[in-house]
Amino acid sequence: MSELRKDPVVGRWVIISTERARRPSDFVSQPVRPLAADCAFCEGREGTTPPEILAGRPAGSEPNGPGWTYRVVPNKYPALRIEGDLETAGEGLFDRMTGIGAHEVVIEAPQHATSLAALGVDAVTDVLLAFRERARDLKKDPRLAYVLVFKNHGEAAGASLEHPHSQLIATPIIPIMVAEELTGAAQYFQMKERCVWCDMLRQERRGGLRLILETQGFVALAPFAPRFPFETWILPVHHRAAFEDCTEEELRGLATALGEFLRRMNRVLSDPPFNFMLHTAPLREGHLESFHWHLEIIPKLTRVAGFEWGSGFFINPMPPEDAADVLRAGPG
Repeated sequence: MSELRKDPVVGRWVIISTERARRPSDFVSQPVRPLAADCAFCEGREGTTPPEILAGRPAGSEPNGPGWTYRVVPNKYPALRIEGDLETAGEGLFDRMTGIGAHEVVIEAPQHATSLAALGVDAVTDVLLAFRERARDLKKDPRLAYVLVFKNHGEAAGASLEHPHSQLIATPIIPIMVAEELTGAAQYFQMKERCVWCDMLRQERRGGLRLILETQGFVALAPFAPRFPFETWILPVHHRAAFEDCTEEELRGLATALGEFLRRMNRVLSDPPFNFMLHTAPLREGHLESFHWHLEIIPKLTRVAGFEWGSGFFINPMPPEDAADVLRAGPG
């Protein structure tokens, strides 16, 4: 029989449709195939991107040329631009502001036919350090309120280029999905004087039903009320609100957990398209006791249709306990 389940953070209800339950092999997705023709992100084509903001380079390597391990460049077609003044205006009951922000691309490796799952721990750690350093730098801009790091892997997940890359967008307002988490977490903390994610971690680590893996200070788990099949959250075991406060050692632990999870997901689901989103505290609220940064990973296995758009309910045919059980099996 199907169940309604409530997310303990934002209060969102989802339908776990056990009558539609499927095996992992029942989910059909187009595998991501790296096509290398005319790729602007490949090594040797640095002149086709805007000048780099940050890069991993050995001593003596010239900026904007070959020899890098990762690069951060402005998005050539940005959603928001860093130049200009932040101005707000009203039009009757409507509000608007100038499109100030930042939109950057993190090119994760010089090789085209690779992925985060295939890279070593050192290389993934460098990518995570790039996220951290860009967040720290953008935090200095008083116009900006939030930095969202995200990855679109595969065309079905929104990627327009196959070369391994992720992005970040800094905005002058806090995104509504993060605001909902902040509000829900603050209400929970007011009632119980504890972080909801810390409580979640304690319960899942003790029970193990939805725990996928734990390694080097990080846990990957299937949330109790997932919106999508095989939705997974990776969280630090110890409370930390702001991702940019992580040490290099902590990010190495995250790189280990992320790589192991992605390899398991690829093996079970045949290298599916996926998105990940890093939810962290707003730039001016890095020491919140109620908020716990986390990485949300969502394979693109189902489509959002009219019921979901019209109601706000999500229908998930894969119970998270079953998803976790499958993903726990075998080494990463």
